[in-house]
Order: sequence, then structure tokens, then C-alpha cells
Amino acid sequence: MKRRNFLTLSAGAAAGAALAACGSSGPSESTTGTGSGSEAGYWFLSGPPGEPIRQGAVDRFNKANSGGQIKVTTFQNDAYKDKLKTALGAGQAPSIIWGWGGGGLKSYVDNNQVDDLTDWFAQNAAVKDRLFPASFGPATINGKIYAMPCETVQPIVMFYNKEVFEKNKLTPPETWGQVMELVPKLNAAGVAPFSLGGQSRWTNMMWLEFLFDRIGGPEVFQAVFDGEANAWNNPASLKGLTEIQNLIKANGFVKGFSSITADSNADQALLYRGKAAMMLHGSWSYGIISAEGGSFIKDGKLGYMSFPTVEGGTGDPSNTVGNAGQFLSIYSKASDAQKETAKNFFKSLLDDTEQQGWIETGGVPIVKGADAKLAASPDKDFLNFIYQVSSNAKYFGQSWDQALSPTAAETLLDNIAKLFQMQISPQQFADNMNQVIGK
Repeated sequence: MKRRNFLTLSAGAAAGAALAACGSSGPSESTTGTGSGSEAGYWFLSGPPGEPIRQGAVDRFNKANSGGQIKVTTFQNDAYKDKLKTALGAGQAPSIIWGWGGGGLKSYVDNNQVDDLTDWFAQNAAVKDRLFPASFGPATINGKIYAMPCETVQPIVMFYNKEVFEKNKLTPPETWGQVMELVPKLNAAGVAPFSLGGQSRWTNMMWLEFLFDRIGGPEVFQAVFDGEANAWNNPASLKGLTEIQNLIKANGFVKGFSSITADSNADQALLYRGKAAMMLHGSWSYGIISAEGGSFIKDGKLGYMSFPTVEGGTGDPSNTVGNAGQFLSIYSKASDAQKETAKNFFKSLLDDTEQQGWIETGGVPIVKGADAKLAASPDKDFLNFIYQVSSNAKYFGQSWDQALSPTAAETLLDNIAKLFQMQISPQQFADNMNQVIGK
């Protein structure tokens, strides 16, 4: 299960549940964005836990509006991507396009397939002001907003096993220097410093995302996203690439990490079984550990914190990376009436009922003040941590393989795997990646 497909599960839920319920066989004419009627088509992913919450938001909107209505069509994840690509190519996409922002959204913008919503948000400041400011990052292309942020936030978190640290009289690291000091001590104690499902590649990527930001700030990757020539040659980039290889050389990761898959949750098991002291992973890991780790969380053994600072780095320590939300865009070929229906729907999103629905799945809605609703959750401590990290982030970087085009993303993941297996140097990595900038 890839993390982009996974919504955090509440304690006790089946953490292996996939977005897999059967979707519609395809769009009917009335679900597309084209046409003269005011009925707006809305496609999104099927399956628990997201589908019933999204459907509920539509049902409440339709009941409250006698005019423009929303018509839903659901798809499994991969089928959705294929259907949407085909529909956009044929000029028959839905009025409302659900997505992940970033690179996918940029391709829609480049092809004039979605509307610029900047002025609409300026005219409806109350809609924008109630959401996490950082959630608009992946919705913004060339300084303009092309999507409505929605649903939940999923930052990357440094998890640790409190029992391992207490047993060995060690303290969780706050700086990169402390990380490197801990590595030999944990190895001497017979515990892997970090768990890592390296075969999945994107798990390795999270380390670079944070190191680049902590060392040089968000400008480092932004230059890549903006297509600047040789952007990967930034000194901060090369330093980050060098630091991760230093950690690998010091045996900072569990032995055989490049053959461990994240999809099997084997990396999570190493942490809660005490085989590894720490793990950098998405906030959805909490749900997995709740479901599969026995009483590990209930016994107070799971710790979590933000990624350490890097000495001499210029990145703000409040910055984080991951999934800043999910995103809804308006198809440029939709009728004026359909676009109006879509915008009215946007105003209705993330009401109290929807927020509670996401919280019950173990998610944190991207709404300012949502923390007031977390107190009743059995996972309130962790959810409040996620709320604070996400709402206070000065910058919330999107996962690189979602921010880049599919072509560049595949080259990125391939080279990250080679970097972590010590098959290429930091400079070779930069040279290889510079060749696909803007592609």
C-alpha cells in the first residue's frame, strides 16, 4: 500500500485496508464537466475510510441546495488515474477533479485544463482563512491557486521506541550531530538505529526531503520544481546527499534495509518489536502500529517528534514535508453553472460533521481550530501533535514524487535507490537528476 493511497486508520482498525471498493464502470454524460446543466460531476476514490465521508459531504450539500447538485462517480485508485487521464484528453472530465496537487496539478495548469481560483479565494477570504496556510502550497502553481485544499493532513514524523531509549539510557536526538552520535551507541547495544523499508524507494526519499529543507530551506527543492537548470547542484543539495550517505556508511539503518518493503509494514514491526530505535515515516504509521503492534501504544512505548535540525542549516525547524491535504480543482471546460455549483460545494466542505468523520478515522482535518474536536479521541495526544506540526508549519513540502512529473519522479526514485545502495555518489545523483529537470 503506497502512502499516497493510505488514509490514517484509527486504533484497532485494519491497517491493511486499501482503497479498493468497486467503483462505477465509468462516467455518464451528466457526470462530465461539459454541458449546459448545473449538475456538477465529482469523481473520487472508492473504499474506506474516505468514500463514506466524501459521499456524506455531497449528500448534505445536495440536500441543502435545491438548485445545482453534485453527482458522484467513484473509482479504485489506479482506475481513477487512468479514467481521469482519458477523460481530460477527450475533453470530458468531471466538473470537480479530486487529486494530490503538485506535479499532477501543474500538468493540468500547463494544459489549461483547470481554472485559476486565486480571485475566487480573494473574494471568499473566509473559505481560505479557516484552512491551514501550508495546505495551499501544493495547490499553488506559479503563484496562483488552482485547487481547493480539503480533507486531512499527513506529515512525515520521526517515531521512536521509548523503551529502547530508556533501557540504554539514551535521549532522542534533536540535531543531526546527535543522530550521528547515537548510531554507534545503538549498534553497540544490538539495536538498529533506524528502521527503513528501503526497497520501496519513496521511504528513502523522505530523508532527503527533510535534509534538503533543514540545510538550505524550501528554496532548494523549489528551484527543481520551478525547472531551474542544474538546480540539483545546489550546495545544500550536495551536502544533504553526502550526509545521508554518511549515515548509511555508519550503519545507521537496519541491516538489509534495501530488501525490506514498506508495503508489508515490516519496517513498522522492527520499531515496535524493539529491533530498531527510530523510524522516519508518515503519520499514517500510527494507525498501522495501533492495529498490528499489540499494546505497544497503549503501554506508552511509542514516541514521536519532528525531524532534527542540522547544525548550520538555514531551514526553519517548523517546516515539515508529506501530504499537506488533498485537492479539488474545477475543470476549465465545465459550464458556468457547473462551475458555480462546484464553488458553492467548496464553501460547504469540512463542516463539523465531515471533520468528525475524518477524526474518527484517525485523521486531522486541515481546519484551524480542529484541535478542539480531538479531545474525545483515544488518540488525542498523537492527533494534537500532528495538528500542531501541520498548523504551525511555515512551509509544508509536498512529497517529491508527487510534486514532480511522472517521468522525473521515476528517475528520482531510481536514483535515490542507487544513492542509498552506495552505487552512485552525491554528484552523480545530482548530474542524473539535472538531466530530467522540467521533463
